[in-house]
Amino acid sequence: MVRQPAINAQNRAPLSTERIIETALQIVDGQGLSRLTMRRLGDALEVEAMAIYHHLPRGKEQLLDGLVAHVAAAPAAVPAGAADGGWRGALRSWARDYRARLLAHAGVLPLVVTRRNPTALTETVVSLREIMRRGAVTEDAAATAAHTLVGYVIGHCALEVRGTGEDGADRVVDWDARFDAGLDLVLTAAG
Repeated sequence: MVRQPAINAQNRAPLSTERIIETALQIVDGQGLSRLTMRRLGDALEVEAMAIYHHLPRGKEQLLDGLVAHVAAAPAAVPAGAADGGWRGALRSWARDYRARLLAHAGVLPLVVTRRNPTALTETVVSLREIMRRGAVTEDAAATAAHTLVGYVIGHCALEVRGTGEDGADRVVDWDARFDAGLDLVLTAAG
């Protein structure tokens, strides 16, 4: 029998909120949201579950909020312009990146839809509004369009993840084409 060397605690990265969130995200991505427990997370981090509470005093509630902030707010930095069309191109690029991020972490999508995380949403909407205002879209129109764009991307991802593969007319759904067509409608209406 060959013995595996014991993992030395000194060789592990120090426990941090970021490391906890990243590890929780790996569990959700690999096993699903229902399999995320503090004990399983502690095992994955090679620490006692109670050590996690030092970084997340509110426990699993704070962990779930952290997952939402990490996944939903990641692409909040919107490029100031894009080669394919000014502010609309920048928003198109943001929407595609945001969709990719949400689909890559589809296990967290139910949390993005149902949990309140005003900071993540506010930062994203402010970034989107600023891009539109630079494109001469009025403040009121930019506020409405930013909210609509965020809702469109999240809603489309929720439908895509749940997807049936056909659209009710017994046609196979091309989710990329459908996303881009809907995105064009939203951006055209934006101003």
